[in-house]
Amino acid sequence: MTTSDKLKIYLIAGEPSGDLLGSRLMRALVKKTGGQVEFHGLGGDTMESEGLKPLFDISELAIMGLVEVIPSIPKVLRRIRETVADIRRVNPDIVVTIDSWSFSCRVHKALRRLKTGIPQLHYVAPQVWAWKKKRARTMYKYIDGLMTLLPQEPKYFTPYHLETTFVGHPVIESEVLQADGEAFRRKYNIPAEKKIISILPGSRHTEVSRLMPVFLESARLLLEKDKDFYFVIPTVKTVSKRVKEMAAAGGLPLQVVETQQDRYNAFRASCAAIAASGTVALELAICHIPHIIAYKVSKLTAFIVGRIMKIQFVNLSNIMLGREIVPELLQQRCVCGNITHYIQELLQQGDLYQTQMEGFAKVKEILSSGEQTPSENAADVILAKIKK
Repeated sequence: MTTSDKLKIYLIAGEPSGDLLGSRLMRALVKKTGGQVEFHGLGGDTMESEGLKPLFDISELAIMGLVEVIPSIPKVLRRIRETVADIRRVNPDIVVTIDSWSFSCRVHKALRRLKTGIPQLHYVAPQVWAWKKKRARTMYKYIDGLMTLLPQEPKYFTPYHLETTFVGHPVIESEVLQADGEAFRRKYNIPAEKKIISILPGSRHTEVSRLMPVFLESARLLLEKDKDFYFVIPTVKTVSKRVKEMAAAGGLPLQVVETQQDRYNAFRASCAAIAASGTVALELAICHIPHIIAYKVSKLTAFIVGRIMKIQFVNLSNIMLGREIVPELLQQRCVCGNITHYIQELLQQGDLYQTQMEGFAKVKEILSSGEQTPSENAADVILAKIKK
């Protein structure tokens, strides 16, 4: 097969969590095609490491919150136009968007209007079971298929004529399962008696600005009670500069790390974690790291979300199990006193700790899907759609 005969796949991942899914998907597609595939599109560091040359830096899209996003709208709209123009230039065999439905759907809508004839898929279902349920009724207009991470999700979309496939959650193929906590301690000269706590303030600028001060003050309070605490802040390219600046001003015994290997080794070295909600909480769950989640958005965003969200929990482990095993400290509950209380309770390895360990084992079981990895399942769906 010549270079011109290679499959051309256009991937769009607008956030670090999607970037990680995208990198695993790229590896699976290379394996399935015997290397006869080339990639174009958008992604972050991990997709770049697999050979993607991104159209632009996705950190520009790292915005969270209904109100917070408003100032960035002109820039985001310009990036959508650039992305659509690039897709037309490349003329790929398929376009696959990964997560970030707010950005992805606008790209899909623009392509539909242009009647390009290029198959369009989306990987990671928008959480219509949580809010905007009407969205499920209209997605078939813009995409030719949807791949979901959770087994209960297809039922929300198939009644509305959208071909939907549960492929499994790629978190179960995460390198975190092979990570080495002792190697992390050796690399950063952290003594064995130090109790490492991972601090994970999110991958968006708005998350870091709201959560880092609370998380760092919680760390300070924990340190006052026990001098053997040591804090690690695994971060990502989109917000690393901001995280380092805030961490340096904190004056705490801590280490900021940026690589994926350091991130996962830090998890394995940790006795507990304080995390923003998101995929990272599932990574902590599958490697049985006790943790809490804490999260804040603007008051206006919280009010709007509170009116439209239809779920009891926001943490995926809690959602899947139908009960709260991971404390959710949201909005006014996202304060230092609550964070330190639960971290200390987890470190005592009492009832809450035991509940988490048993629950995490069940979560890992739910997320598995068949003999192949989730990424290989997703690659099969994509290649079948191209053939069709």
